Amino acid sequence: MTEQAKVPAIRFAGFTDPWEQRKLGEIADKVTEKNLDGNITEVLTNSAEYGVINQTEFFDHAVAKESNIAGYYVIAPGDFVYNPRISATAPVGPIRRNTLGIHGVMSPLYTVFRLTDAVDGTYLSHFFKTNGWHGFMKLEGNSGARSDRFSIGDATFFEMPIPVPSSSEQHAIGSFFSRLDDLITLHQRKYDKLVIFKKSMLEKMFPKDGESVPEIRFAGFTDPWEQRKLGEIVSIGAGAPPSAFSAGNFLYVKVDDLNESSHFQFDSAQRVDANTAVKPIRKGSIIFAKRGAAILGNKVRVLGKTAYIDTNMMALEPRGVDADFLWLFINQTGLYRIADTSTIPQINNKHIEPYPVDIPNMAEQQAIGTFFSRLDDLITLHQRKLELLQNIKKSLLDKMFA
Repeated sequence: MTEQAKVPAIRFAGFTDPWEQRKLGEIADKVTEKNLDGNITEVLTNSAEYGVINQTEFFDHAVAKESNIAGYYVIAPGDFVYNPRISATAPVGPIRRNTLGIHGVMSPLYTVFRLTDAVDGTYLSHFFKTNGWHGFMKLEGNSGARSDRFSIGDATFFEMPIPVPSSSEQHAIGSFFSRLDDLITLHQRKYDKLVIFKKSMLEKMFPKDGESVPEIRFAGFTDPWEQRKLGEIVSIGAGAPPSAFSAGNFLYVKVDDLNESSHFQFDSAQRVDANTAVKPIRKGSIIFAKRGAAILGNKVRVLGKTAYIDTNMMALEPRGVDADFLWLFINQTGLYRIADTSTIPQINNKHIEPYPVDIPNMAEQQAIGTFFSRLDDLITLHQRKLELLQNIKKSLLDKMFA
């Protein structure tokens, strides 16, 4: 919203009136009712990421003692809560609404307030997800004695200016963002379900320890899997230090370049000159860190293009085994099981060569590899849709509010 026109950059058709500016204290009252009789035992907290949530669910344990909650404020469904704790996503602390549909109690460290009939609660809850009120807070408050907690007095806090359109425009804006939130939640659930489904299928489509066939197989495959040593089905490739190269046009991959995709995307890989005796690593090889925390992070990737790798990595070039299947096996097994983790996690040839691998025939390998590759594509699709919707929401929040 521009100060001169007092209208947002984007509006729904049919709304042309300028917005009013009201003080928070004119549209809301501070909640001062305390849980003196102790009848309410549901202790809530306000998280910048999750909003108003059960304290035990957020912290995985009860933080408040039953003897203390008599002094906690009673929070009703629809009430708002200001948490003065500062975080990267809430630089002046978050304000969130109780959408749990239950009464609870809140620590007196929080400010709880309840709206009058002047403003739609759904509209206001979305306004507080913008940065439109941060300027007032930074001007009138400060971080106080504790660097992780914002300090502002109640009287000043309720002087906060709130942009208020007509009730019908409030409802339109609130409903729009609520529907957008529902769509984001839908894609988040689809994404989460696919990730869980993939994890479950990985466990069922590879044989358990001591068994020669998996729990689930594609139709037509009945032969037992063969156990081989990893060193028998791969060629082990080594990397070279950056000093072995000069600037050029050949890809050079470092540990930090390993992203979250199963197939390495080369988004940040630098390029080097090939004037060296070191051989490049072929496309389709499995690459991973050979020492350090990246092993525990299990960053195993399939090399999508021929490239060079640095000395902190090693490569396994499949011989008579499908690359996607081998990646799945190593990813499912976990690098930490192959590595020596007695001191600093590390992997070298002596760990790779004897490690047992259960493999089916090539046709079944390819069927398994293709299945999980398509599943990964579906997971990535929902992840991108989710990110797109979140970005759209962020952009529109900035444009449809002050």
